[in-house]
Amino acid sequence: MSNPTEKQFASVADLEEKKTTFAQLSEHCWAYTAEGDPNTGVIVTDDAVLICDTLATPVMAQRLIAEIRKVSAAPIKYVVLSHYHAVRVLGASGYQAEGMQQIIASQGTYEMIVERGAQDMMSEYERFPRLFQNFDSIPGLTWPTLVFKEEMTLWMGKLEVKIMHLGPGHTRGDTVVWIPAEKVLFSGDLVECDAACYTGDAQLEEWPATLAAIRALGAEKIVPGRGPALTSPAEIARGLDYTTDFVTTLLASAKEAVAAGMNLKQAMAHVRRAMDPKFSQVFIYEHCLPFDVTRAVDEASGIKHPRIWTAERDKEMWHGLQA
Repeated sequence: MSNPTEKQFASVADLEEKKTTFAQLSEHCWAYTAEGDPNTGVIVTDDAVLICDTLATPVMAQRLIAEIRKVSAAPIKYVVLSHYHAVRVLGASGYQAEGMQQIIASQGTYEMIVERGAQDMMSEYERFPRLFQNFDSIPGLTWPTLVFKEEMTLWMGKLEVKIMHLGPGHTRGDTVVWIPAEKVLFSGDLVECDAACYTGDAQLEEWPATLAAIRALGAEKIVPGRGPALTSPAEIARGLDYTTDFVTTLLASAKEAVAAGMNLKQAMAHVRRAMDPKFSQVFIYEHCLPFDVTRAVDEASGIKHPRIWTAERDKEMWHGLQA
């Protein structure tokens, strides 16, 4: 029997469409942002376009393509996956008709797709259906055609584009796209601003070191995974500090809960006391926190490799915390 006082699962009740913005950050770099929904980075040169994160469905990709076509007729040759999550990768087929030649991912991202891509697709869709408009248009999992281990360099005409795995954080395979000449970075969900960090598949202990590596690049503009583009040194520092604070506060309070022998529901209440005063006002906080706390408790308990989320596991966890 369902609990009449239980909150609706995850974000199934979030139906409000967000306004998208396509803004130029530098000579070749653009940000496609959506008021806290997943962002996409775009590089436009005379002879090619690169997409960093595809949007969630091929139909949703068409909206971005329409924006790109207002500024360039060049083929969209390259798609980079910042990580394996469905909301970032399942729109890739939408670019096939636009000249797509390569889908690029890190070795860690490829391995995660092999291990859990199918389960993740259904888990993410059932959590947040609004982010998967025309879900039936997805032909299946997105598989990379080019896999790198640590770093690769792509030349788009005379523009150097570095595609790098600087370390784990949001996932084991996180990838950033760095344009050295213009000091622009597309960070994926390694960096957030004004949005909760989803950490359900994270490597929380390592995440701050990866953020330090991003800081060392000296970017002047960053497109985070969610939230507005960061376009000044002060905004970038704030985004990096915010993300570091979020993940370190989460893990530290989860470690306290585990040390005290708390069950998951007790741990959730303990973590909230540390997290709510700082973060409760940001985008998707209530959506993320149950998954975040579950993963943080796992990691604090010695479970290094994140357990696979399935639609069934999601709901079992949700109901357990609401009981």
